[in-house]
Amino acid sequence: MEKIINRPEADPRERLEALREYVRKGPPQIRKTEEVNNHIHTIYSFSPYTPSMAALQAWRAGLSAAGSVDHDSIAGAEELLAACGDLGLGGCTGFEVRVSFKTDAEGRPGPFRDRKINNPDSLGLAYMTVQGVPKPARAEIQAFLAPLRAARLERTRQMTDSANVLLAEAGLEELDFSRDVMALSQYSSGGGITERHLLSAAAGRLIRKYGKGPGLTEGLKSKFQVKVSGRAEKNLGDPGNIHYLFDLLGVLKADFLPRIFIQPGETECLPAKAVTDFANRLGGVPCYAYLGDVEESPTGDKKAERFEDAYLEELFGALLSLGYRGVTYMPPRNTPEQIRRVQGLCAEAGLMEISGVDINSSRQSFNCPEVLAPECRHLTDTTWALIAHERLASADPALGLFSLENPRAGGSLGDRLRVYSVLGRALDPRRAEESAEKSAKKLREGL
Repeated sequence: MEKIINRPEADPRERLEALREYVRKGPPQIRKTEEVNNHIHTIYSFSPYTPSMAALQAWRAGLSAAGSVDHDSIAGAEELLAACGDLGLGGCTGFEVRVSFKTDAEGRPGPFRDRKINNPDSLGLAYMTVQGVPKPARAEIQAFLAPLRAARLERTRQMTDSANVLLAEAGLEELDFSRDVMALSQYSSGGGITERHLLSAAAGRLIRKYGKGPGLTEGLKSKFQVKVSGRAEKNLGDPGNIHYLFDLLGVLKADFLPRIFIQPGETECLPAKAVTDFANRLGGVPCYAYLGDVEESPTGDKKAERFEDAYLEELFGALLSLGYRGVTYMPPRNTPEQIRRVQGLCAEAGLMEISGVDINSSRQSFNCPEVLAPECRHLTDTTWALIAHERLASADPALGLFSLENPRAGGSLGDRLRVYSVLGRALDPRRAEESAEKSAKKLREGL
């Protein structure tokens, strides 16, 4: 059953039916915690997991709620929510895009155009998420994202041409973009395509040429002048390593991708205000994705590098004018000092806090125990508030957290989050629509 649940080629309905069979015949959830994760990627961007398998992995990890934000796509949202429902998990959906901060809210050249914000590869460009997307908006969102997906596809095609030059010089077979790169994605089913698809195809060529083990690391060093040392060399030296592909992708991303990388243009990275305006109109929650400077990575997976911390107050001052409603951040990846600073700035600006750790590798754990620490405990409540927002706004746009017609619009954001957290926890994920109608009635009656 698990092979079907995680089979990218299968129809989503087939994967969900296999999941339901697993639930009927499989073991009960071993443990249940209050942990949540709102930043899971699936095969509709780049991930080893279908939406059904992502939900199952979250369930196995003991999570109480799981949310997906695929790059440039919301095509997996329906399956993710259905899978969460079958497993009794709270579920929420959204998408992630890169946007331009090169102009301000008025369209004039902005103060961040030449700064590294939260994107390691580009100046003036930033990652953001749109979370808690109402169900009726999905089709319009997918149409909105289609030109971005197409632009990224073409840029990836051009980078494949550059990669082929390096592969040919090293005596390896060149890549056919459609057969070797695009085929690894779910582009034809509405998914996005990323640099990782290209790197995955290149990794396949390397493994075919050198096999798994010391021969591959030697080939990387001698033929491609790629640095492989420390933990990466140990992992790639082990042919039995079940995470081999993802470990190899990490090495290629750090020291191969920069040689072929092409900066995205305006068609692929729209002005931030254009995306937030679109998201707010449809009832989603547009969020800035805080990264923070890395002096010594708490998780050991990022090199020392400086991002937005040097001008964070200035940046937060611009977020509201650009239309942002929240900030998403990753407690395991930041220091306590960084977290306190972000939380303080969110409180001052009235921005919602959303937690999640991006999952796009088989090595990553779905667990995030840091959200249960006293200083982050409120992030579980905001997750349930986000879940209630998505369900209630799907039933009635006026019941969105930030709707001016919301019965509690006159109160503070904190007040609405407390109410919506209660409503979210009371929702029955297995009877989502019926349960949402009951919650909507309670809200209208003055809960």
